[in-house]
Amino acid sequence: MYPSHREREQPIFSARAHVFQIDPATKRNWLPASKHAVTVSFFYDASRSVYRIISVGGTKAIINSTITPNMTFTQTSQKFGQWADSRANTVYGLGFATEQQLQQFSDQFKEVKEAARLVREKSQEKFELTNPALNIAAPQLSQELSEERHSPPLLAVNGPEDKLFRSKSADTEQLTSEKERIKKMLSEGSICEINLEAELFTLQDSNAKLVAALHEANTGVEEWKKQLADYQEETERLRDQVAELEAQSRRAGPSESEMRDELTQSLEELETLLKAKNEEIHNLQSKKSDIHELEKQKEEAVQRLQDLETRNTELEERVKSAEHTLASSLEERERAESEVQRVIDVLDVKIYDLNDLRQSLAKLIDK
Repeated sequence: MYPSHREREQPIFSARAHVFQIDPATKRNWLPASKHAVTVSFFYDASRSVYRIISVGGTKAIINSTITPNMTFTQTSQKFGQWADSRANTVYGLGFATEQQLQQFSDQFKEVKEAARLVREKSQEKFELTNPALNIAAPQLSQELSEERHSPPLLAVNGPEDKLFRSKSADTEQLTSEKERIKKMLSEGSICEINLEAELFTLQDSNAKLVAALHEANTGVEEWKKQLADYQEETERLRDQVAELEAQSRRAGPSESEMRDELTQSLEELETLLKAKNEEIHNLQSKKSDIHELEKQKEEAVQRLQDLETRNTELEERVKSAEHTLASSLEERERAESEVQRVIDVLDVKIYDLNDLRQSLAKLIDK
């Protein structure tokens, strides 16, 4: 299953970014979808001729967005961009490390959006060519179907032309209802397939990780087996050496002369040690007169030690005071940073609302 999926859907472009989703309750605040930067990739599904944006965090897909020609990627700041996905009923936001990465992602989004538009146009043309019933209506019929019948139909009252138009109108309504039913079925099937593919993508990622871990464990087991064999071989060799040395010791026991020489040598070593101890005792007795001087030095050292302990206590109090001051400063700094981040989030929301207002004004001006 995994190789066939890779052959069907190929990555086009990848980038690292922090992923956010709009708060479904307020529709204003951003909620982080990943704890750290993750890989966000454009994929092309050749079997369905669909472009998608996919990102996996841990064991679940945090982005699974199918790109349509109506989508727009908006750069709301120097390193942040967003787009709305009506199928997922959410708005995705991406925070990049540099402006260049944001620009590259925006350019790729535009290219994929244009490619999706061309794919949709080709699929519509293919559908109209392969469905004979669509050739009954005039070119105006396709325009009316694309506009979802916003314009009222024209009526003719001239005998045969009236019957012909009514026949065409009935065919048009039948084709429209059939097309709407097919669109609904395709939409429901696409949503189910997207959910299944997201789950499949997550399972495949987990399977790849498990295969890598199993391969690493197998490699470790082979190394442990090799080390164990080496240890066993070394143990056998040492056992053979010990047995050989014991046999040699039994064959050649110590002679009486050798034992006498060893005792003589030990006696000489003991006499040398005794002489050294006597010299040490003599030196200690000669230093006995200096005991009072040593006691005086000891008292001075004790006094200096007490002074150092007092000073150490004072320094510890100063360090504690400095740590308390530093902690207070850090708390104030964190509060200030939180306030700045809140202001930035509010500005992002305002910019988002301003962009929506600009788009609405642009549409009104075009109309």
